[in-house]
Amino acid sequence: MNRRHFISTATGLVFGAAVGFGTAHAGSELDYKPGLIKSHLDAGKTVFVDYSASWCGTCQRQARVINDLRKANPAYDKAMVFVRVDWDDFKTHEVTTSRQIPRRSTLLVLKGDEELGRIVAGTSVEQIKGLMDEGVAAGS
Repeated sequence: MNRRHFISTATGLVFGAAVGFGTAHAGSELDYKPGLIKSHLDAGKTVFVDYSASWCGTCQRQARVINDLRKANPAYDKAMVFVRVDWDDFKTHEVTTSRQIPRRSTLLVLKGDEELGRIVAGTSVEQIKGLMDEGVAAGS
């Protein structure tokens, strides 16, 4: 690990702990490993994908909104699998390039071979709730 990456990771973890950000949402969130999303899609599940970085302020705001929505409505966790793709580790990986993800702070809802919705850098509760509601509708 180079010094810059170490410092940004450490800073993100400290800041993230201070604002309640991290991989622990209301339900479980899986950290991406190659093949994880495909295996859930192949099993017929709806997948909510969060392309984020620990140091990204927009990503942290999105995480707070997602967390609050999941706490308020357990239907989200029943209908979808939540997967976090670490931008620093996977920005040039097939999981990112095959879906033409333009940047961190991109959120997707996937079902089968279809992308049901996408938000790029959006942080409003209404926008994120709308995307999550699409996932619930597909997962029902």
